[in-house]
Parts: sequence; C-alpha cells; structure tokens
Amino acid sequence: MTSVLELDKDQDYGSDPTEIRETDKYVEEYVHSFVNKWDELIDWDKRAKAEGNFFVELLRQHGAEKVLDAACGTGYHSVQLLEAGFEVTSADGSPHMLAKSFENARKRGHILRTVHADWRWLNRSVHDLYDAAICLGNSFTHIHDENDRRKSLAEYYATLRHDGILVLDHRNYDAILDSGAKPKRNYYYGSEGVTATPEFVDDSLARFCYSFEDGEKFHLNMFPLRVAYVRQLMKEVGFQNIVTYGDFQEDYKDGEPDFFVHVASKKYIETPEEG
Repeated sequence: MTSVLELDKDQDYGSDPTEIRETDKYVEEYVHSFVNKWDELIDWDKRAKAEGNFFVELLRQHGAEKVLDAACGTGYHSVQLLEAGFEVTSADGSPHMLAKSFENARKRGHILRTVHADWRWLNRSVHDLYDAAICLGNSFTHIHDENDRRKSLAEYYATLRHDGILVLDHRNYDAILDSGAKPKRNYYYGSEGVTATPEFVDDSLARFCYSFEDGEKFHLNMFPLRVAYVRQLMKEVGFQNIVTYGDFQEDYKDGEPDFFVHVASKKYIETPEEG
C-alpha cells in the first residue's frame, strides 16, 4: 500500500502520459501541492452561486436525510449538505483530499465524518445504509476499466436503502469527443486565472491540464464518459429509473450542457410509458 508520504512528490506520468489509463493512478495524481490549490479551481463562493440549492432541493424531494458523499474532494458538497441539515459521511480515495476536506470543514465550524474508501470495495470501509449517495465533481471519470465502473456502481447500489438514490455527474464528454467543444466554465471551475483544458482526447482518455495563476500546472487522466453509456451501466447494475440533467436543467439540448447530472433511483418507479 502506498503511504501518504510517498505521494508528496510531483506528478509522474512517465515518457508517454497518454498511455496511463489505469484507475489506481488517480491517487498519485492528487499530490499534496495539487490538492492545496484545488479550492482555487473550485472557488466555493462561485460554485455556490452557480449551483444554487439544486442538490439540496433534489435530495429533499427524494426524502433523503442520510447522505454518503462518495467523492468528497476538498469537502465543498459535504459542508453544503451539513449546513442544510443532512447527516453526511464523507469518503474519498485520496488521503490528501480527505485531510483537506476535514480542514476546510473545521474552518467552517464542522467536524466531518470521513472515510478513506475505494469505490470498488466501498462497503468494506462504509458500514451503513444511506438514503442517497453522491459522486460529484467529475469524479467517476477516474475509473478507466469497465469492470471497475460496474463494480463501483454495484457498491453504491448496495450501500443505499431500498428507496435510495445515486447522484452522479460528469463533463459533457459527448461534445468534447464529437465536436472538440471546450469546457464553458459557466457552472464549474469558474475561477479567474485558473483553467482546466483538455490536452488530449480519444475514446478512452481525456487528459486535462489545470493551470494556475502562479504558473503551476497539474494533470488528470480521465475516462471520457458518454451520457448514454453511463445511463446504460446504471440500468444494468439495477437502478430502475434514471433522470439526467444538463447543467441542472432537465430540459436541455444535446451538446449544450457543460456537465450532466444523473439521478438514479434504486426503488422501482413506473414511468408514463410503462403505465
């Protein structure tokens, strides 16, 4: 097992960065110096303004009270949900992210319940049932292997109560792959002077460069998830009804949204077509 101290170094992709397409790599990508700058990229105030109460209202509409933030990152959504009155458990696969999320929450008067967990074996670390699990911030794209994606979705499914929901988002990779569209930054990563730009994209890799005002640059190698593919995987794992939002709107045009949010229900819900 890699220690936290061993991860405190520069990112290393070897001689050909576009060949790195492994799920486990994301832990090494989030080096301490990158994590310390992550909130410059997120900008909590701008993100709060862009998202509004979308996730809070969504969870309340589904009757959720107990929430697993399965990819808590630096803690933004965990803190937002705590302040809205939800009971929250914050999990992440990066020890640096978990430490930063705990620090951020404490500065805002909260003590996070944190768990270091790999989604593929989530229920080894998370021993409880939840009304909702959220996996936000484009986090699911860190999984490069289809079997790992299926395994992770099954683990989310297993940690939910019988009527629970999974809320999962990702970039509009369809637009990036099909037309070379650039991220709009209308809702995510809108900090001035900070950019998140695709350097290389093919059907199984989206390599993004994150540039900061002081000249530092970091990279993430991610899998470009297509909307139809994610929805199909969710159904095959067992989720019964899936609603997809484009930039927080259920009525959107293909190609326009910057991000998609999928809300997958574990409980069977009859759709109008079936009635």
